[in-house]
Amino acid sequence: MKPARSFILAAVAGLLILPTLENPASAQTPSLTEKINAYVGCINRLSERSYDSRRRYFEWVGKTGPTGKERIIYGTYTIYDTSGCRKAVEKANTLEPRDAALEAAASAYADAVGKLEPLLKEADDYYEREDYKDDAMAKGKAMHPRLIAAWDAFAAADTALRSGVEAINDRRATEQLAEIEQKEGRKAAYHLHALMINAKRVLRAETSDKPDVAAITKAVTEFEALVKGAEEFAGNGDGKIGSSLMGNAKSFLVTSKQLMRRIRDKVPYSSGDQMMMGGGGAWMVEGSPARLLRDYNQMIDSYNSNSRGFR
Repeated sequence: MKPARSFILAAVAGLLILPTLENPASAQTPSLTEKINAYVGCINRLSERSYDSRRRYFEWVGKTGPTGKERIIYGTYTIYDTSGCRKAVEKANTLEPRDAALEAAASAYADAVGKLEPLLKEADDYYEREDYKDDAMAKGKAMHPRLIAAWDAFAAADTALRSGVEAINDRRATEQLAEIEQKEGRKAAYHLHALMINAKRVLRAETSDKPDVAAITKAVTEFEALVKGAEEFAGNGDGKIGSSLMGNAKSFLVTSKQLMRRIRDKVPYSSGDQMMMGGGGAWMVEGSPARLLRDYNQMIDSYNSNSRGFR
């Protein structure tokens, strides 16, 4: 069995981290791995920064756009060069197995992020040079609807591509788990892999636009059972589930229960929590989606390290 490897760093809660699994030959072909990794590579490199640029902009701009009377003008962030993503997508789209819908989503992503790149550079130059002091924010006002349209197009393309990649990764993960169980039973490798599959289910359930309490409760309960089962195989060395992963899994479980109770019991966030959740400190709020996502990120990191012992 080979380990899981790369992953998508989430931009905001609800945009999932996606393990790109290196499965047995029976579950995939090398070209499928190359194809999916190309798409994942684009998202890894460009999505988080693109969402950060939007968040930065709206830290100081109102819904109707800049007025020139703002107390603080931050501008926005630029993103990394997008030409490599476009080339990678063009090549990946020619690889087998062909998937018209997924390939179209990847092309749309490359196109959307490619259009966002120069616009963000234009906006960054304008605000960095403080040119708004010379034209009474005229260009800033004119750029606002263009920025919104570009971010909206990017977000739609990003969501579509993630969904397509997720569908394939979910299928591959399920196939790999079944193969592990058939060959080895429900031992260390099974629990290692199952922990990540079920953690993703919890994350999805709890960050859904329309949370289902019954579905959340089921997902959290199943994940807790897996954590308890995995403890039997915890330890140091190859073939063991490391203490780092176990610790992160338990932290994720605690946060998932906190968020479950908030959703189930309709527990409001305090005014202080709400202030933190509006900025970069959202992950520090107990029982928040951002905290759950942070804990899941940490699980991914330790999983990728731990899984090397299961080669």
